[in-house]
Amino acid sequence: MEEQQYREIYSAINERRCPYEKAINSRRCNCSQSKRFNLANREGVACKSAPGNLLCNELLNIMRQKARFSLHVTHATSPLPHAKEIKVQVGGLLGLQKAMDAQAADMPTVDDIYRLTNAAMGHYVSLADLPYEEIMQSIVVFKGREKRPRPEK
Repeated sequence: MEEQQYREIYSAINERRCPYEKAINSRRCNCSQSKRFNLANREGVACKSAPGNLLCNELLNIMRQKARFSLHVTHATSPLPHAKEIKVQVGGLLGLQKAMDAQAADMPTVDDIYRLTNAAMGHYVSLADLPYEEIMQSIVVFKGREKRPRPEK
């Protein structure tokens, strides 16, 4: 299947793409509102909640914007290169989780993105009030999986 054809079919199947798809597919985060599907040997993630999807998109865009300087990126309105996007998604959610619950500081995963974002909105009232300094620290220190060495020929 060609890449363009894959993208067209993906968009037709997945009406509401999960903004944290990379974090969920990396198995570092999970969400009660996510629905996994397979297409051409690839895994996709859809969102079952329209309001949750809007909140997650807005939060992710703010985290990308605020992480620009620390990631050495000039424009951060669209998805970043894969490794940096993983840093923002997983590191940002881990930072938010840590800000919401100090006991969760050492947890390597986020159990439910939907529950976490709703709890944050209940506690901080608006996305502008979130503790972004703490979230950015988590983004900066987050390390994705190590590169595997290439086999010698």
